[in-house]
Amino acid sequence: MARLTYQRVADTLRQRIIAGEYAPGDRLPSRGELAAEFGVGMRVAADAVGQLVAEGYVVSRSGSGSYVRPRPPVRRLTRSWYREARGGSPFRADMAAQSVRGGWEASSESAIAPDAVAHRLAIEPGDPVMRTQYVFTGDGEPVMLSTSWEPLEITRGTEVVLPEDGVHAGRGVVERMRVIGQSIVQAGEIVTARPADPAESDQLGVARGSIVLVIQRTYYTEDRPVETADIVVPPDRYELAYMIPVGEQA
Repeated sequence: MARLTYQRVADTLRQRIIAGEYAPGDRLPSRGELAAEFGVGMRVAADAVGQLVAEGYVVSRSGSGSYVRPRPPVRRLTRSWYREARGGSPFRADMAAQSVRGGWEASSESAIAPDAVAHRLAIEPGDPVMRTQYVFTGDGEPVMLSTSWEPLEITRGTEVVLPEDGVHAGRGVVERMRVIGQSIVQAGEIVTARPADPAESDQLGVARGSIVLVIQRTYYTEDRPVETADIVVPPDRYELAYMIPVGEQA
């Protein structure tokens, strides 16, 4: 199917932004100027700019015009076992290392483990879990999302059953599990990429359909998995750095 006229105009403007012809912060030509350049109507020009706004390339300012969205600085999220093992919140430590104020909002509820989550936790599909959803922020701006699942057969009736409630709120999984005698010795992560769903786009403030990184993380004791999570990160704002301990060879 042939692309609509406004989409072809948007394609050209997008290519100019990517190529640097329009730099971050530059004002785009007015609708009248775009209409004249491309030989289209004002409505088509407006729809083309609206497409770029929806994709996150452009911001519109009432009474001023449309501007190329400034690129946010790319910060680093360090995936380090040493940081996890030291206690406290690994995320907050990561943000503090970059002079950023880290925080989060969270909500927890008991749920039934979906098949994929049950497989990751080595429990039966339908077994009860505590599901906690997080929005992590840096200086008040959304950084990443996370959905965590913990088997209730381990945490039910303990002081850490609600990850963000009680005296151990704000602690990492390693420290919380240690409180109830679960000594985590290993963490595994699988990193993939996919388009953000509409809810994720809204929470992270990114354009619909933007590509996000998904970290599938699972914590293990010597005996079993005790927590698994899906962590969603916008790669235009954050890069992942893995610090991997290397022991001496026998």
